[in-house]
Amino acid sequence: MPRTVWVLIAARAVNRLGAFSLPFLAVLITARYDAAPATAGLVVGVFGLATIPSRLAGGRLADRFGRRPTMVAGLGGCAVAQAGIAVAPSLAAVVGFTLLLGLVFELYEPPSQAMIADTVGEAARVRAYSLLNAALAVAGLAAGGIAAGLGRWDLRWLFVADAVTCLLCALVVRIALPADRPRARGQGDGAANVAPWRDRMLLAMLFTGTLFAVVYLQIAVTLPLALAERGLEPADAGLLLAVSALTVVAGQPLLRLEWLSARSAPPAFAIGGLLLAAGLTGYAVADSLSAHVIATVVWSLGDLLLVGRALAVVADLAPPRGTGRYLAVHGTGWGIAGVAAPLLGTQLLERAGVAAMWSVMAGLCVVLAVVQPAVALAAGRRVAGGGPPVPAAPSERTLS
Repeated sequence: MPRTVWVLIAARAVNRLGAFSLPFLAVLITARYDAAPATAGLVVGVFGLATIPSRLAGGRLADRFGRRPTMVAGLGGCAVAQAGIAVAPSLAAVVGFTLLLGLVFELYEPPSQAMIADTVGEAARVRAYSLLNAALAVAGLAAGGIAAGLGRWDLRWLFVADAVTCLLCALVVRIALPADRPRARGQGDGAANVAPWRDRMLLAMLFTGTLFAVVYLQIAVTLPLALAERGLEPADAGLLLAVSALTVVAGQPLLRLEWLSARSAPPAFAIGGLLLAAGLTGYAVADSLSAHVIATVVWSLGDLLLVGRALAVVADLAPPRGTGRYLAVHGTGWGIAGVAAPLLGTQLLERAGVAAMWSVMAGLCVVLAVVQPAVALAAGRRVAGGGPPVPAAPSERTLS
């Protein structure tokens, strides 16, 4: 991999080390400002909704003003917002800084993903994005340990630490990454004509990406609750997530296999979806920690096959000067899932039980295993044929 890719991976891992504060935001609001849990949930919801326009803005800014300056601006904004939450004198101030955090939180993702697409060849994009995902998983493990230590001292220090890692990440990006300056307007690069919301193939990828994100976030949100319902220790969810991270890292060599390395290989999408379904079916019937560990390894192998590959397909679909915006639109699926997954999972858990909840998630994965290969095959044909994006609504101008 080129040096730029390794720098991006290292910077993102440093940033991820501090990204443990958000799960404690609701706790901080209720404990420090004596707010009701419903109020805290509303504030966290405001953050989640604000991340959707944040990601779209990140894609537009990356394509118009450059990858590196957009990443630095987003990380700097996160540092200011996190520090503001730590020292806020009132609940109103916390709400303001939380809104600011949401609006800058996703500025980093589209330009970093676009820079990887700019740097590596099309055949290497799957591996590059998968390495980024693996680095985030490993850093997440270390982040949990840091959170356990600082959180016992004072929850506000979690936000201070997050602000520091954002600044460190911004410094690495500013110093170690090459400058990128978009061409001036009028040079015929076609950037002004990029309309991702009118590309039917991209919208199909957005649908499958949102479906995957709902399932993935469902695991993060409801796994501790599901373990408790089965009479197991909720804290063992941390152990299972550690097993998942180790599986993603250990499985990286699989992506070097020739039949898996093709960036839009439909069989890999199908296998990934079925592995997810099999793992979650294992959760539905598991009654011991060892059974949950086996199921976790299975669905994590599916995660390994899907995450980097979907980003590679979207990057291939993007027209010149439109990679940032295409990746940003695809990434909005995580914002949508961030709102939908907690609602769906908790309702299923309360009304139907653990087995039914995981069975529904497994069913969604089967749908994913059928639909995503078909979409990837069509996307590959369009890229191979050099065809232009197919508009979803001709003559209708859509915001991007």
